[in-house]
Amino acid sequence: MTNPDHEDHKTTVIDIPEAVGVFDSAEDLQAALYDLRMVGIHHSDISLLAGEKALEEKLGKAYWRSADLEDDPNAPRAHFVSEEAVGELEGAIAGGFFFLGSYIAMAAMLTPASTLAASIAAIAIGGSPAAVIGTLLARRVGQRHKEYYTKQIEHGGILLWVRVRDREREDLAVKIMKGHSGRDVHVHSWSE
Repeated sequence: MTNPDHEDHKTTVIDIPEAVGVFDSAEDLQAALYDLRMVGIHHSDISLLAGEKALEEKLGKAYWRSADLEDDPNAPRAHFVSEEAVGELEGAIAGGFFFLGSYIAMAAMLTPASTLAASIAAIAIGGSPAAVIGTLLARRVGQRHKEYYTKQIEHGGILLWVRVRDREREDLAVKIMKGHSGRDVHVHSWSE
């Protein structure tokens, strides 16, 4: 099914129902997402409203509210990324920079003529700046994730869509979303 209302592009939707709800806090959203995953809803069936840049590209600079986009097939979406995945990414960035700096310093200093004390000092000197850079980059990833949620809340709440392939999953998704303070939770007959 194609939505002809939008002139710039066409959005194709499929005939699989989708539960939608709005959350007023990242904590409530995360709790709902964990429970949805626990009952077997696959992460590929979960999507959130895309970030500000994608919204501007697709919808222009007009002011938008979450309530206006709940049932809009043209609303740009983003894949769900768990808090654990963000934490793992932060750890990988910080750890990777630390080990890279340490490895470079170690390789430079571990020659037959170097002493153990000089090698340890080189590792510390080479690893520390890299670890600081890695930590700053990791914090930026976490900050951007928080800013995404803050922007969504400023515009009326964090939108969550869950593709539900049968009546049982539909009922489960609605119950879970409402149980975690989701508001305006409902199901439409299509999904993107």
